[in-house]
Amino acid sequence: MEKFDLCEGTVVHEAAVKAVQERLLSEALFSDAANFFKVMGDGTRFRILFALDIHELCVCDLANLLGMSISAVSHQLARLRENKLVKSRRDGKNVFYSLADDHVSQMLKGCVEHATEDLHP
Repeated sequence: MEKFDLCEGTVVHEAAVKAVQERLLSEALFSDAANFFKVMGDGTRFRILFALDIHELCVCDLANLLGMSISAVSHQLARLRENKLVKSRRDGKNVFYSLADDHVSQMLKGCVEHATEDLHP
């Protein structure tokens, strides 16, 4: 088991604590931000988001790409849409999905970059 270094004694660095306290977000904002990772934390949804970061796709495209049923992909897209991570546009009989905004793309790229850090010394 890893041992963590602990402070010696119980000194509180009040200036540092105050500086952080002044910038803390509301509990509601922390909750919303954490929910982003909860939704994105599912492997299937992450794969869908990753694909949509490359190109907008319809449900049938995603199902074929991921080897899943249309129903399963549709269910995951609904969850992503509810959480404002994807948006859709209709083109005739087709509905195409894409990432909701550049923030989602940046988070995806950051996650992948972090995951591959050890692979590229």
